[in-house]
Amino acid sequence: MPAMNPLRLSRAAASRSALAPLYAAALCAAVLYAAVPSVHAQSGQILAPTEGPIAGIQQTPAARLAQPESTMILGATRAGKRLVGVGDRGLVLLSDDDGRTYRQAAAVPTRATLTAVSFVDDSNGWAVGHWGVILATRDGGEHWTLQRDDRTVDQPLFAVWFKDARSGVAVGLFSLLLTTSDGGATWEKGQLPSPPGARKVDTNLFALFPDTHGGLLVAGEQGMVYRSDDLGHAWKALPTGNKGTLWAGVALHDGTLVVAGLRGKVLRSTDQGRNWTSVASGTESSITALAELPGGRLYATALDGVSLTSDDAAHSFTVQQRVEPLSLTTVVARSDGTPLWFSTAGVVRTP
Repeated sequence: MPAMNPLRLSRAAASRSALAPLYAAALCAAVLYAAVPSVHAQSGQILAPTEGPIAGIQQTPAARLAQPESTMILGATRAGKRLVGVGDRGLVLLSDDDGRTYRQAAAVPTRATLTAVSFVDDSNGWAVGHWGVILATRDGGEHWTLQRDDRTVDQPLFAVWFKDARSGVAVGLFSLLLTTSDGGATWEKGQLPSPPGARKVDTNLFALFPDTHGGLLVAGEQGMVYRSDDLGHAWKALPTGNKGTLWAGVALHDGTLVVAGLRGKVLRSTDQGRNWTSVASGTESSITALAELPGGRLYATALDGVSLTSDDAAHSFTVQQRVEPLSLTTVVARSDGTPLWFSTAGVVRTP
């Protein structure tokens, strides 16, 4: 089985990965969590679920942590002026002072490890994680409701993206692809096309990102990238010519597509993914996230205490090696455009 991003795998899934022994201490098993009301995206009305996998499950809220800012963070974003990070044991980490201080969200109805988070404005957001969990918030991340939970199979979700308060997509293990057009009140399973030369699709999906032409892209194992022009309902395969696992992707402001992953591999495309060029990253540390911050600089996080920057639209990279071999997981912009880093040990404090 091709290597996966061990930072986002549940223990059961990671046990099938060749990289699992290296990161077993960082992986968390999901525990029981409960059905709570979902929120109707348009009216804000609270709707109690009456069917589906979340009905009748015993609730186990997120763990309350003594030092939440020092706990594994796997995904982070901005909700207006607020910083929101998600990670181990249902942690939702909030900062209202640009990353100087942090606190946990008031109510999170799951202790499953959360892997990614997406906001469309300063109020409406979604988070996904192990056991196929999908959470929604309408108040900037203070309170969350459970929209999906499927413990019949340990099939984590690794990425989520919403166009607006109604239309969204989530992807994960074993080609799991979910779409919603009602703010997450209901989710439908989608299907990717088989890669060229294959009879079926069985690709773990890790990165989900929009381009500058109205399309949506997903990247995953075997160097595969897929594109959708209808918010995740129909997809087209865009082979990169590389067989390594892709853990990260981003569309730059000039339209350039960049994907990256295993052993520092970086690929770029300037024609909407029809053709890809390999770029020397300067590292063999696996890249976990990509983000273009205000000002146009591209940042990449990686394992082994490595981070990368590019000022020329991913034509070349500068490598920074931290003294501590910290596994970096993601990066977001502070209000002044400077990077704020997160890791398996939580927020990365910089001088």
